[in-house]
Amino acid sequence: MVKELVFGHQNPDTDAIDSAIEYSHLQNQLGMDTEAVALGEPNEETKFVLDHFQQPAPRVIQQAHDDVSAVMLVDHNEAQQSVADIDQVQVTHVVDHHRIANFETAAPLYYRAEPVGCTSTIIWKLYQEAGVEVTPTIAGLMLSAIISDTLLLKSPTTTDDDRQVVEKCAQIAHLDYQDYGLQMLKAGADISQKSAADLVDLDAKSFEMGGKTIRIAQINVVDLPAALQRQAEFQEAMANSCQSNNYDLFVLAITNVLDSDTTLLAHGTAELLSKVEGAFGKKFEQDQMALPGVVSRKKQIVPPLQNQF
Repeated sequence: MVKELVFGHQNPDTDAIDSAIEYSHLQNQLGMDTEAVALGEPNEETKFVLDHFQQPAPRVIQQAHDDVSAVMLVDHNEAQQSVADIDQVQVTHVVDHHRIANFETAAPLYYRAEPVGCTSTIIWKLYQEAGVEVTPTIAGLMLSAIISDTLLLKSPTTTDDDRQVVEKCAQIAHLDYQDYGLQMLKAGADISQKSAADLVDLDAKSFEMGGKTIRIAQINVVDLPAALQRQAEFQEAMANSCQSNNYDLFVLAITNVLDSDTTLLAHGTAELLSKVEGAFGKKFEQDQMALPGVVSRKKQIVPPLQNQF
């Protein structure tokens, strides 16, 4: 049997890494030969999760075609968010909860996409449909991924399916998900020891909109005023990233995970910054834009920008 790699998007978050582990385990239980890998090192939140459940981190790869001829994608589908040589391997499976864009294959494939808050919610359903047991470790990873993607079920992306799976996984993993979730989110929200350059690249995705390449990054914090004291550092890091990678616009969302508010910073031409203002119906003041109640990049930041571009 030919081995396949399973991985999430670049700059992986908790869902990208956990869902790769979960889906690889499922496929192996069903008789496939797969390995969960990652397209980047786990962030602090994900390290907390992996350590808590004593789950080894997947190895990090830069390209896939030297190892395998076929891959399975989780938590993404867009080529610019995937492995660098995605065009040199066959995609056989996709499990995702994002928009479908810049994606095509030469051969038929299995594709499962649902408008839920987290890929791991879909993978829970796949375990149930296949009759495969969800172990306490897998349940803990699923629980953690959903808490991460939905900010402890507070994000507008949260669905009843996500809530139900959290309850079921918490029972299997023997956890109080509220207490555990706060510990987990706080573990990933300490940015004091990281450089601005690392932070703006930690959870960042590139999008093609209206012929422009737009980089959208998100940083979760528990102390928003302290994070904004580093605004000059963030502006410089965004400018450098645009210059190095030819991004037309860089948007940084700094989100307070406890209060569910976001402050937006951006770097780009005056014309493009005006489009950001048009997207949200607000003006930048001192190069900041306050967005109360905004926590989701997928549902509350990307769609308004798409409409503008």
